[in-house]
Amino acid sequence: MAAVTLYHFPYSAPSRGALLAARAVGVPVEIKEINLFEGKQLEPDFIKINPQHTIPTLKDDDFVLWDSHAIASYLVTAYGKDDKLYPRNPQQKAIVDQRLYFDVGILYRRVREIFFPVVRLGEKTVGEEKKKSMEEALGWMDQFLTGRPWLAGTEFTIADCCCAASISTLVEMGYDISSHRKTSEWYEKCKTELPGFDENLEGAKILGDAFKQKVDPGQI
Repeated sequence: MAAVTLYHFPYSAPSRGALLAARAVGVPVEIKEINLFEGKQLEPDFIKINPQHTIPTLKDDDFVLWDSHAIASYLVTAYGKDDKLYPRNPQQKAIVDQRLYFDVGILYRRVREIFFPVVRLGEKTVGEEKKKSMEEALGWMDQFLTGRPWLAGTEFTIADCCCAASISTLVEMGYDISSHRKTSEWYEKCKTELPGFDENLEGAKILGDAFKQKVDPGQI
C-alpha cells in the first residue's frame, strides 16, 4: 500500500482528527507539516494544491481532498479493511455522520471559541457564555454516550477519532470534563484504544500549554 500525503499541523485538532483516522485505518502516511502560525498555508506552492489553503489536506497520487471529516471518511472507504470505522449500513452511517457534523459545527467550534482569542488574539479571559456553551456541548456528548461505549455504537468509528482530537485540546487547555461522567469515561477509553492517540496528545499538549501560559489564572 503506497503512502498518502497529509499536510498537517499538530496544533490543529481537525488535522489531528484526520491523522487519528488514518492511524485507525492503518494506511501509511507521509506527513508534511504546514505551520499555520507562520502562514505557511498561504505560500504559492500550497495554494496550488489547496486553493482554500486549509489544513489538513490529503494528497493520494493525483487526488487532493481537504476537510478533516471528508478525509477521514475517504480513507476508510478507500483503504479500510472493513466498514467498522465508517459503516455501510445507512442508519449506522447516518449516526456516524451526525456525530461528525456535531464535531465540526458544535464541539470543535466551541473549543476554538475558547482557545483562539487567547492564543492568537491576546485575550486574557474566557467569558461565561463561552463556558456555558461548552458545557452544553459536553452534555450532548454525554447523551450520545448513553447506552453505548462509543459515540456511534459498540465500536469506535471515525467520529470518535475526530471528537477525541477536539476533546483532547480542551482537556490539555485545563478544562475539567469530569462532571460529564460518560464523556470522561469515553475519553479515558480513547487514550488506550484509539491507535495513534499519544501522537495526537503531543500536539494537543503544545496548544494547551500555549493557552495556559497566556490566559489569566482561574478562567476555566
